[in-house]
Amino acid sequence: MTETQQTAGETEAATQERLSAEALATRLNDPSARGIAGTMTDLIRGGELAPGVALPTVRALAARLGVSPGTVADAWSVLRRHRMITTRGRRGSVVSGPPAVTHPVRYERVGDFGDHLTQDLAIAAPDPALLPPLEAALASGARTPQLHRYSRTSLTPALREAVEPSWPFPPEAWLAVGGGYEGVHLLCQALLVPGDRVAVEEPTAPRLLDILDAQEVRTLPVACDAEGPLPHSLRQALADRPALFLFQPRAQTPRGWSLTAQRAAELASVLESSPNTVALEDDGIGPLARHPAASVGTHLPARTVVVRSYSKAYGPDLRTAVIGGPQDVVERVRVLRTYGTGWTSRILQDTVAHLLRDPATEDRVTEAAHRYALRRTGLAERLAAHGVLTDNRDGLQLWMPVADETSALVTLAARGITVSPGSRFCVGPQLPHVRVATARLPEDGAALDATAGLLALAARAVRTP
Repeated sequence: MTETQQTAGETEAATQERLSAEALATRLNDPSARGIAGTMTDLIRGGELAPGVALPTVRALAARLGVSPGTVADAWSVLRRHRMITTRGRRGSVVSGPPAVTHPVRYERVGDFGDHLTQDLAIAAPDPALLPPLEAALASGARTPQLHRYSRTSLTPALREAVEPSWPFPPEAWLAVGGGYEGVHLLCQALLVPGDRVAVEEPTAPRLLDILDAQEVRTLPVACDAEGPLPHSLRQALADRPALFLFQPRAQTPRGWSLTAQRAAELASVLESSPNTVALEDDGIGPLARHPAASVGTHLPARTVVVRSYSKAYGPDLRTAVIGGPQDVVERVRVLRTYGTGWTSRILQDTVAHLLRDPATEDRVTEAAHRYALRRTGLAERLAAHGVLTDNRDGLQLWMPVADETSALVTLAARGITVSPGSRFCVGPQLPHVRVATARLPEDGAALDATAGLLALAARAVRTP
């Protein structure tokens, strides 16, 4: 027997080991749900209940403890939430291990190319050469009127004055947060409970899916076309009464569409039939977008919240995004933040305000958006010449169809090129794609020709038997 087979056999044997209700009940001195969960945590953390041990059924343990099955089920729910046990349907629950933090597996699943990486087309980050200088803006931010005060400022007057004119609808409340994904994460924490349903565009950004996974919710995919989520697909998702509809209103990752005003009105009309569903718009590209921000909130302001990030336009180290939406929704996030940082640095808020109001910076951002478009369309045109069609209309990427995802990744990796696997962006099965980041592509025609040729080669690659 090989070492691998022996390990597999030991794991299987451990999995089959079932702890009796009688044996476990003697260890549980406090029969409340909190007491059961606390003692179980101690036993798992201390190694007395090893990974793979099968636990008694909820009903059997409840009977031995003299409590209702609901009490044990509540304790089991706490343990599952912290990844200490796994429930496998009729096979019952099994010990997983000590309390663990959920990892954003889609975001973290990046291959290690060592010293062989020649071109990174996986990360759709802004080109540092196209970001505006920050010296004058930071100096302006350091002069914020409330510098070093412990009063908690949801949004500085300067930043509100700068963002309000371009907001798609007049929100009841504002809040600055530490980046777009933090804003989405906080809103999901504030609005969702485990077991909720969330309607989400398909495909969508991997980090959004990671956030939803961490909240232990069920995702309901909503199909999209070049104008955004399809109303009939959203209507189907609403039949499951989702608590949230999460989507990107412009320069969408990974397909690059932007919501039209007509589509926004159609989606708002559909959402009117689901009064408990909040629309959450993640505007991740902000001022770099080449299309105006159409929004469902124009028609449903009381149930729409927008998160707009300024990192890609002005620099990721500014870590600033703004939330605008209904008072009760934004207030939940504000309260949630009081347990941590409390507020976003007023220096950073007023730095972003300076950048938004500075004409020279506006020109620089406009030029950057133009350069990004040239790189994206330049590669898209060359891929089309090879018969590989993409339709991204905005953003820092292309959504490239391939014959086989794994073969495409391997073909490119063998040449030192990395792209993002399309399956990472999807809730359910989809036609195979890869996401190609275009923001840092060279603008030299010969270099783009070479990149397009290699990508086209990968798009055609298929696995051999």
